[in-house]
Amino acid sequence: MTATPIIPDTARIGRTALLVADLDAMVDFYRDVVGLAVHARDETTATLGVDETPLLVLKRAENAPARSREAAGLFHNAFRVPSRTALGAALERVRDRWQLDGASDHHVSEALYLTDPEDNGVEIYRDRPKAEWPRTDDGSVRIGTVSLDLGDVAAQSDGAATAPPETTVGHVHLEVSSIDAARAFYVDTLGLRVQTAARSALFVAAGDYHHHLGLNTWNGRSKPLDGRGLAWFEFVVSDEGALATVRQRLEGADIFIREQGRSLEIRDPDGIPIRLRAE
Repeated sequence: MTATPIIPDTARIGRTALLVADLDAMVDFYRDVVGLAVHARDETTATLGVDETPLLVLKRAENAPARSREAAGLFHNAFRVPSRTALGAALERVRDRWQLDGASDHHVSEALYLTDPEDNGVEIYRDRPKAEWPRTDDGSVRIGTVSLDLGDVAAQSDGAATAPPETTVGHVHLEVSSIDAARAFYVDTLGLRVQTAARSALFVAAGDYHHHLGLNTWNGRSKPLDGRGLAWFEFVVSDEGALATVRQRLEGADIFIREQGRSLEIRDPDGIPIRLRAE
């Protein structure tokens, strides 16, 4: 790992973007099931979020092919809600309007899993209090998986039809072609910390969050990102000064940088675009 991480410990996940075939259906899903508000919409692009915070960008790409079965890309976008009452409300919306794929207690969080209309994975979760997160002897977080009591979660619902204003994209989980290559890039080069190493998977974070990125090879993806699905995701840093430092460190690591408006864009070993912008 770099002595001073390129991505600072205070960074967090900002927006994610998807290339989609049916913009109307995707907007309906993320509004009515996930509970996001539509912030802006035109013929080709929709931005959704909570309060005044954008979380998801949907871009029409109906002529682009579907993601191939071999291609790296998104495993799921994970929307973090602030409370168990909000998680219960999300469960009600899923049961009323969609289909739940699964649910788990990960010791650090409680999570619901579903799939959007174009086969992109979605997680809606709430964190347990940080003091309750189990840790190993070296201080890293120990993420596990046990069953979640959905009846208890549903019983605590506040019945809300929308996600609360404190909702964020807590993490992004990627399917990569090589765990070793992903570790070399995200950990050894960018400086993210390994919090949990599981079978064919890594969970890494800026600072001591349980994970901002999941990385797995469970489905044997062997080719770079292609087709519809994930377009990019972003890390947000504290201010313009922090972003300037990130740029200097990227240049020092000989990482190619593209300008994307006020953001910097780099690509991981599978061609997945990562944007970095100031708060």
